Amino acid sequence: MPSQLESAMDTLIHVFHNYSGKEGDKYKLNKGELKELLHSELDNFLTSQKDPALVDNIMKDLDTNKDNEVDFNEFVILVSALTVACNEFFEEKLRKKGKAN
Repeated sequence: MPSQLESAMDTLIHVFHNYSGKEGDKYKLNKGELKELLHSELDNFLTSQKDPALVDNIMKDLDTNKDNEVDFNEFVILVSALTVACNEFFEEKLRKKGKAN
């Protein structure tokens, strides 16, 4: 039976490949595939953002090799950054809650 971390890694891989390669390179996300992934998998995050160019900005920031596609390594950077931001948010909430008690 896989550990929680192994399951999380497996899920990341499967989510990426669920969306990659519908068009073009099957191991990369083009802008349309990235947009579909973000709207399907991170909809709560996107709806809380007010920037209409958010997907374009994410694509620009992630595409470090400037090939107009996002490979798995670039995708993991997004997931990691969002995870760190979420952790910081929850740590701050816990700190404030601890001060209130």
